[in-house]
Amino acid sequence: MYYGLDMGGSKIALGVYDAQRQQQWTKRVATPRDDYQQLLATLEQLVLESDSISGQRGSVGIGVPGLPVPDDGTLFTANVPAARGRTLGADLSQRLQREVRIDNDANCFALSEAWDEEFQAYPVVFGLILGTGVGGGLIVDGKPVTGRNYITGEFGHLRLPIDALEVLGHDTPLLSCGCGKRGCIESYLSGQGFSWLWQHHNQQTLSAPEIITRYYQGDKLALAHTERYRELLAVCLGNLLTLLDPHLVVLGGGLSNFDALYEGLEQRVAKHLLPVAKPPRFAKARHGDAGGMRGAAFLHLK
Repeated sequence: MYYGLDMGGSKIALGVYDAQRQQQWTKRVATPRDDYQQLLATLEQLVLESDSISGQRGSVGIGVPGLPVPDDGTLFTANVPAARGRTLGADLSQRLQREVRIDNDANCFALSEAWDEEFQAYPVVFGLILGTGVGGGLIVDGKPVTGRNYITGEFGHLRLPIDALEVLGHDTPLLSCGCGKRGCIESYLSGQGFSWLWQHHNQQTLSAPEIITRYYQGDKLALAHTERYRELLAVCLGNLLTLLDPHLVVLGGGLSNFDALYEGLEQRVAKHLLPVAKPPRFAKARHGDAGGMRGAAFLHLK
């Protein structure tokens, strides 16, 4: 059995999956954010309860809102202070007497989608998150590519390409990002960025859901705004897709539910690729909120 734990800032979601990757049991509990020993005990209890229910010792994977630090095995995570700087994987492995694999939540999302029944046909899958932030994960032959620092696929922290200014206007400010840099793609393509672009071009403050509602009502400003965002997304994807050349790009996060973003996306992206390159398939994520724990469980596949 495969156990996946999606550890967030407010909850830990557990999913138990059989050899056919079918969910057999799930449970959610509050995350002990500020007490490391209590966090370890909570994770241990969830695993032992899963063992009792499944009748066997399952493998354990954890998705975290942050990055494992390869050099010393600690975690860098802002949302779970108790785990920051701690060797969570090694400590939990010692308690459970089995290997615990940890990866960031974007990689787990991408891995979950790559193991979808239909999506398994694609050797190289990029999972792109357009939500509160912009992130991503790269899956090759069913396994995540983490890189030297577990930041492979962090699309949101690439800088705006020069062609983006043709779409947005050359007077567009380079916004400060939480990572400490300026002009990161996340500041323009996230849900907050979607709203900022509206305000910048229309001198009016609206949330992303309000703009989307206006789009479906046929509002001309909302139609123009969505067209601008689609072009910006295509421009920003151009460099990434030239570098990674995936067969499939799966979109997740809140903005991925805005179906208008997919209209003509392959054709838009093609303009920013090499002339001989064919764009990948673009698809909406299939597994929603379950993606984190599915992907964490599947860290033990292959």
